[in-house]
Amino acid sequence: MILAENPHVSSEHSLASETLQMSRLTNGEAEISLHKPNNQVQCQGSNGRCGNLGFDGMNGRPCRDENCGKEDIGVSSRDASTDVLSKKATQQKEMTLEDMYNQDLNDDDDDSDWEPFPQHVEIVKWFCTNCTMVNLDDVVHCDICGEHRESGILRHGFFASSLLQDSGLTEIGADTRERHKGSQDSASNSSTAVGFDERMLLHSEVQMKSHPHPERPDRIRAIAASLATAGIFPGRCYPISAREITREELQMVHSLEHIEAVDHTSHMFSSYFTPDTYANEHSAHAARLAAGLCADLAKEIVSGRAKNGFALVRPPGHHAGVRQAMGFCLHNNAAVAALAAQASGAKKVLIVDWDVHHGNGTQEIFDQNKSVLYISLHRHEGGKFYPGTGAADEVGTMGAEGYCVNVPWSRGGVGDNDYIFAFQHVVLPIASEFAPDFTIISAGFDAARGDPLGCCDVTPAGYAKMTHMLTDLSGGKLLVILEGGYNLRSISSSATAVIKVLLGESPGCELDNTLPSRSGLQTVLEVLQIQNKYWPALGSSLTKFQSQCSMSTNQNKKKQIKKRRRALAPIWWKGGRKTLLYRLLNGHFHLKRRCL
Repeated sequence: MILAENPHVSSEHSLASETLQMSRLTNGEAEISLHKPNNQVQCQGSNGRCGNLGFDGMNGRPCRDENCGKEDIGVSSRDASTDVLSKKATQQKEMTLEDMYNQDLNDDDDDSDWEPFPQHVEIVKWFCTNCTMVNLDDVVHCDICGEHRESGILRHGFFASSLLQDSGLTEIGADTRERHKGSQDSASNSSTAVGFDERMLLHSEVQMKSHPHPERPDRIRAIAASLATAGIFPGRCYPISAREITREELQMVHSLEHIEAVDHTSHMFSSYFTPDTYANEHSAHAARLAAGLCADLAKEIVSGRAKNGFALVRPPGHHAGVRQAMGFCLHNNAAVAALAAQASGAKKVLIVDWDVHHGNGTQEIFDQNKSVLYISLHRHEGGKFYPGTGAADEVGTMGAEGYCVNVPWSRGGVGDNDYIFAFQHVVLPIASEFAPDFTIISAGFDAARGDPLGCCDVTPAGYAKMTHMLTDLSGGKLLVILEGGYNLRSISSSATAVIKVLLGESPGCELDNTLPSRSGLQTVLEVLQIQNKYWPALGSSLTKFQSQCSMSTNQNKKKQIKKRRRALAPIWWKGGRKTLLYRLLNGHFHLKRRCL
């Protein structure tokens, strides 16, 4: 069901549905909002998808999770970031999210000489281009990510300095200069295709609420700027022409009702499928272009006209299911590409989804399909992280058990080591046994370091390494499709690192000898225990880890016994008059009771 903001809807009907809000737009058109007046979305819950960087999205409270990556503060994608008044302007950088939201401006207990601002003074603020977070006007660098308020990231991508005002790119690395020189080579000689169309930039939220929406056109602008600055695209990759996906192709993935619902938004100035999934009059067209690019890239690669490809597309797709749009997603691009690949001759397709959120839509679409193997690595935390699906025991249904593999992290802050470890012991063994003809990466970069929603710690080198590990599958026929990622510097540097691997470059930093975190090891062990019955290739790893865990448990028990004994009786009681007492206290012998 679409929550529509349609100027032609009768006010009587709208008032019966929800609280009605009317605002006059600059072009004279009226926007009608069917949301509640505060426009607040429940973060990380069943209805909304928001950040967890210092924020407990399920409960709407500041996050108390000590494992949630870094201790940076952040706000949710649609959470009210309302007027922020600093109690002491000089201490604004040290304030926590809780301080900013719960500060009492009329606190009588404050014995300082600070006086509150007059009630009618408007506080000027600006939103960071890089991470969208709110800052006071007198701050030059973003308090959250450190980006300069006049950053050049949209012109030069991550090559632009984050600390200096944009004054043009005067110095770039030697490697980048070489790429520029080599970019005169014909792109048609490249084996890597890129799908991009500027019309996808028209998909945007019509009216900014209290905070910019994280899924914004600047996401692909920053990536495109990074690729252009590096001389990669245009230059070393070749473009494919964009076309709209047909209704017949979409019906292989989505219900007709869903397709018509998305199409209907083209007649509306502004509409919402869920409180955080918006559409405007251009969104349906953008979604069809994104799906069409993914389908055609898949056909190019399967046919051999390209070795691999990158779909620089939006809106994202992996939350879009058979009958619903949600989580910023309208059509499921990865699912469309998988079926297009099969129509072109690929019998078995592997989809690896490393977006920080579980791709519930992709899992639903292929839940009963044995020809498509879906593997997802995501934050789950017992179902408390959006969208709440993707537990390790969700393995597929109706004869397709084992063809859905979920690696559900139990905490935030997950980094390169845990991801590479899971690839080594879960993803690659299962994928190799499956032997796909075509591989798709649902490449969300919101698990990247610095992302305000993902709150994890994967680096560009980590993404490059994971991509490189998948290039040996399906004869190198690999398509990378952009999903999430909301820090422009993180998403552009990570996407560039991935495309360099597609072009044949080394991933650089070696991450072979990786040791996972304790929680990461526990997650991988849980997945191995569940999936071992479907994939015999996991048997050796499972036996190895179970043995190591058993040895570790026994060693810990011995250490605990020794510590307990030392606490009961000092070692120097072992000799002399207190020998008997020492042995009794430490359990060296027990008094036996005689039976009469």
